[in-house]
Amino acid sequence: MKAITIKQPWATLIALGEKRFETRGWQTKYRGELAIHAGKQVDRDACLEPEIKAALVRNGILSISMLPTGSVIATTILKDCIRSAETWTDGYILENGERVYSPEYDFGDFTPGRYAWDLRDVKQLPEPVPAKGQLSLWNWEGGSSYE
Repeated sequence: MKAITIKQPWATLIALGEKRFETRGWQTKYRGELAIHAGKQVDRDACLEPEIKAALVRNGILSISMLPTGSVIATTILKDCIRSAETWTDGYILENGERVYSPEYDFGDFTPGRYAWDLRDVKQLPEPVPAKGQLSLWNWEGGSSYE
């Protein structure tokens, strides 16, 4: 299964179903199953942002030390990769016309020209599975939860 390494708290927000789009400066033509790997780095400042902190606390994550790192924590389906087209008063507009509102736009960088990876059917793993992450998309041999 393909995998992507994502810094914390973003990986956990995806695993919890709080974050639908992973934003990147690059696109991919890949579509299908994708493992979400929580990298070893934690953006501690981001964890203190009000929308992010609220989402974590709402899901029982009361401290940064509760965020798993160096592990695959969820699987999902990468449905699409959509370019961010423009900003507007209440958020961003993707090139397919979809509008991104708060709190979703607080969970990514939707600057026009970047890409929103549309993640669907997220399944949080019962326990994190230790794995060494990599840059870009990589192959994880941990299996599929969609069989």
